[in-house]
Amino acid sequence: MPTKATPHFGKDLFRFLRDLKRHNTREWFAAERARYESAVREPFLRFIGDFAAPLATISEHFVADPRSFFRIHRDTRFAKDKTPYKTHAAAQFRHEVGRDVHAPGFYLHLEPGNVFAGVGLWQPESEPLRKIRDAIVEDPAAWKRAAHGKAFRASWELDGETLSRAPRGYDPEHPLCEDLKRKDFVAMTAFSEEEACGATFLAELTKAFRAASPLMAFLTRAVGLPY
Repeated sequence: MPTKATPHFGKDLFRFLRDLKRHNTREWFAAERARYESAVREPFLRFIGDFAAPLATISEHFVADPRSFFRIHRDTRFAKDKTPYKTHAAAQFRHEVGRDVHAPGFYLHLEPGNVFAGVGLWQPESEPLRKIRDAIVEDPAAWKRAAHGKAFRASWELDGETLSRAPRGYDPEHPLCEDLKRKDFVAMTAFSEEEACGATFLAELTKAFRAASPLMAFLTRAVGLPY
């Protein structure tokens, strides 16, 4: 656990990302590579290493290791925006059997003016999506406790894309129809840059993730994985 003398992230991380947004070219990044390593990548990897033990107290089935850190390079093959680099730094702490970003996970996003944490499943495939919806129908009380409980709502807000009408096979008059229409089962909570640069940020993030643990437990078990 960090002390007041050793916060993981500094203002130089956000300064680098602001500069990258203004100079998003391979030439600029190559010249500034050492700065990226010292200001962004190395601090984030230290944070991930230190977060492994607190994460295990929330669920032993989620992993914090160097693979949690997202690479800075953008996949531009099918994108109109051909800038080569992401202008944020992020990590996803996935379930131990998760293969990609669509698996259940805890997420941290550091971007100038946009620091947030996320939990849940983003754009799950049709089968896990069906399983989550079925779990809500089968145990609506458990879902309401997990996703709409007072402790959860104090920090977190459900987010993501939704359908315009009830999905096929589900009652459009169901009292939880708005949740059944969700295409993403994710929730977000915001932080400031100052909080991210503070020495207690790891503890604050752990506390926030712990408050979201009932939602994560519901979703993880709904798709047939241990929590």
